Amino acid sequence: MKSILTALLASAAITPSLAFAQQDTEDLKARITALEAMVEDMKAALAAQTPAPTRPAVETLASAPRGATPPPAPGPQVRVGGFVDLDAHVSMLSDGAFASSSIARDFYIPGATPIGGDDQTVTDLTAEASRLFVEGQQTVGEREVKGYVEMDFLGSFQGNERVSNSYSPRLRRAFVSSGPWLVGQEWTTFQNTSAIPESASFLVLSDGMAFVRQPQIRYTAGKLQIALENGDTTITDIGGGRIEADSNALPDIIVRYNEKGAFGNISIAAIGRQLRADLPGFEEDDIGYGLSVSGRLNAGAKDDIRFNLFGGEGLGRYVGLNAVNGAAIDPVTGEIEAISSYGGLFAWRHPFAGSGRINLGVSGLWADHPPYIAGSATKSVQSAYGALLWDVADKTTVGTELLFGMRENEAGDDGTITRLTFSTKYAF
Repeated sequence: MKSILTALLASAAITPSLAFAQQDTEDLKARITALEAMVEDMKAALAAQTPAPTRPAVETLASAPRGATPPPAPGPQVRVGGFVDLDAHVSMLSDGAFASSSIARDFYIPGATPIGGDDQTVTDLTAEASRLFVEGQQTVGEREVKGYVEMDFLGSFQGNERVSNSYSPRLRRAFVSSGPWLVGQEWTTFQNTSAIPESASFLVLSDGMAFVRQPQIRYTAGKLQIALENGDTTITDIGGGRIEADSNALPDIIVRYNEKGAFGNISIAAIGRQLRADLPGFEEDDIGYGLSVSGRLNAGAKDDIRFNLFGGEGLGRYVGLNAVNGAAIDPVTGEIEAISSYGGLFAWRHPFAGSGRINLGVSGLWADHPPYIAGSATKSVQSAYGALLWDVADKTTVGTELLFGMRENEAGDDGTITRLTFSTKYAF
């Protein structure tokens, strides 16, 4: 295009000089007009053959005027999931029986193993462990905000086994999280949930496990977590009975450090808590504290070892599903005294033959009550189990399990439970 215009302009420059010499002014004007028409025709022809360049999207956005409203953020995303679970338990008790409505008929609760009664064998089929959750997530400003609600049907006093087995939902978890903050009901920061052994039943080896869900405010900074959690003191009276004071003035405080890598993961958690009873004519408190080390370690190509070790003063309901209380009342001084406890669990998981796996484990909790506590107060609980599980289809697992548990009280008496479980679970 430039070469053509240059030639035309050169011609235009030479032609006038000759014209002034040979022709009059009118002839010169005619030539200039013809030359301009020729240039315009050539420009139109070139424009018709060359498509107009497309402006990139980035350029369009960059040229938007300042203060323009950005495109709206995507709306809330909602996900619903859970699983359907049918468990069949055959429970053999050596020294007593569970009440027909007892939650201990649905999963192993160490402190509920009866002592001092007649033996009993009972079979239960239950779908109460079936679970449902709803999760929502959306962008607010520059942050992701997540809400989560989870429930199952264990422990319901609404239904019965006569006709409809209509059980009411039970709140498990309900929290909101954004960035480093979590507010609501969630697993206690004192617990590492990856250490929970795989099982055919709802829960095993709970004797030596830190296990609590409760309301809390948690802040996470990298590998460190700090939480203020709901405080509640359970107290053993002189005869070994339980008092739930529920009169704490301060929340429990928990600090936890997490480390993970090719080896698996490990957590170290420390707790400090107020043990307080504010009852008619009685107001006393003490301090509880403890330490927990837990995690899941890879062993070989597919195996893993899950463990939890703990000890402290006044741990109470944080370990062993509250088999041992946090404090006791001194009958002489009337003061509250923290109860020492320690324990742990070890479980081995070994996959085999495609989707099959075997799980074996042992667990225990021991309490050191003050000398004035006797009678029915739990002195120790211990258990062992073995479970076989197979994924027979996508998200469908069947399993069988044998569990043995024993509870001993301060009077020196004991009782045992032997439970055989068959389960079928479908996750969605």
